[in-house]
Amino acid sequence: MEHLKDLVNNYLMASAFIAWFVAQIIKVVVGLFDKEDRRNIFHVMFSTGGMPSSHSSAVTALCISAAIMEGLGSPIFAITFILAGVVMIDASGVRYETGKQAQIINKITKKLFSENSQEVNAGLKELVGHTPFQVLMGSILGFATAIVMGFVMGYLHI
Repeated sequence: MEHLKDLVNNYLMASAFIAWFVAQIIKVVVGLFDKEDRRNIFHVMFSTGGMPSSHSSAVTALCISAAIMEGLGSPIFAITFILAGVVMIDASGVRYETGKQAQIINKITKKLFSENSQEVNAGLKELVGHTPFQVLMGSILGFATAIVMGFVMGYLHI
């Protein structure tokens, strides 16, 4: 039972998880205004891509929490800072481009196999990455979450 208490009281983990969760909730709300996403809210909640970037939220919250708890000179801050950079660059770079390529491949597939509807419905996932703005919004959410959690968990004081 002590291990569960330690896990729940882990500032870094709590900040990262809450930032991710809040970002996913925001995606659902944003999805309500998107005609395609509105049909499957459960899919939106657990999908990658979209506004804001939940990956960016989580790693930014982790990084800022490490800075608050351990200091800017700590090894854990350095590790989380590099991790955050890699995740955010990947989300707005490689994964975003992969989604754009999937859109093009899906269009070509629909044209080539228009007679065989089973082939057409087996399209590639198009929403896998983020625009730089979605990554920025995710990181702002993560930053804010880490600050709020710092006050809630007693690592920051007014």
